[in-house]
Amino acid sequence: MAKKILRLAADLNSEQMAIETVEKSCILAAATLYFCAMTLLVVATSNPGKLKEMQVYLTDPSLPWELSLKPAELEIEETGTTFLENACLKASQVAKALGQWSIADDSGLSVDALNGAPGIYSARYAETDADRIARLLRELEAQPNRRAQFVCAIALARPDGSIALQTEGICAGEIVDAPRGTGGFGYDPIFYVPEAGMTFAEMPPELKHRVSHRGKAFEALLPQLEKINPEA
Repeated sequence: MAKKILRLAADLNSEQMAIETVEKSCILAAATLYFCAMTLLVVATSNPGKLKEMQVYLTDPSLPWELSLKPAELEIEETGTTFLENACLKASQVAKALGQWSIADDSGLSVDALNGAPGIYSARYAETDADRIARLLRELEAQPNRRAQFVCAIALARPDGSIALQTEGICAGEIVDAPRGTGGFGYDPIFYVPEAGMTFAEMPPELKHRVSHRGKAFEALLPQLEKINPEA
């Protein structure tokens, strides 16, 4: 009787192990199919922070894209005169050079009283974030008009370099007299959004992602991106 019980226990254990093996095989097969179905989407930047930022907006599992940084040695000169021109230029040139789909964005701060400056030169306005903020505040010192807007343009290019999608997002606000908040980067501490009652640097990340120029650009892009079949 004891032997029969032991044999039964052994049989049940073997059956359980077989079930677990089949389950693991199914999970592995599903994962393999998922990743095989993914299409490489090269982000036209060598900055890992920019890649991470893009991933925040492209996390929908229904999207068939696997994001990757462009090679550091592939340099793209931004010769456009608008944010959208630069985004299209970067996406197109990276796509053609690598023979892969590519996505690029270009963004910056446009201040009314400075005739749109720093604009497409936002990142080159001075050497550091602190210097850029200091210069902007000096130039606005005697200006009662503090209106400004952050602009973000996004472009998606096919492997042949042709532009498949392009969108633009704008967040209106104003420049405060002194930096406020510790989050974000760039001009975030001095860009105040009235509807939120705080600067970009004071916002929790989830709020900034929703109301920012980049958030709005991706909000416009995603419904169009879902319709793209990269294998067509």
